[in-house]
Amino acid sequence: LEEGLERGLKEGLERGLKEGLEQGLREGLEQGLREGLEQGLREGLERGRQEGLAEGLRTGLLQAISIGLEMRFGLAGAQLLPEIIAITDVGVLQRVLEHLRVVATPEELRAVYRQR
Repeated sequence: LEEGLERGLKEGLERGLKEGLEQGLREGLEQGLREGLEQGLREGLERGRQEGLAEGLRTGLLQAISIGLEMRFGLAGAQLLPEIIAITDVGVLQRVLEHLRVVATPEELRAVYRQR
């Protein structure tokens, strides 16, 4: 009888431990995947929002610069547009727009974005 109890206890512990480990692993993986997906989605959305804002700002700056070039310098100013459109740094574009108000010639403006 004691031997049967001992063997039953041992087998029960082993089976319980095995099933507990499997269940814990399964639940841990599910929770980890769920949390990882949620975090990845949040980070992806935030990054996409930031990139969209930056691109919108760049587009607005390019439009303002284009209008300013045409108003200040006519065709001579418009000839700078291909170079300015190639600029991806929003900070440089902001400097170009600020200097557009005070430079006397298109060449002076060109010097602003070439000195990066």
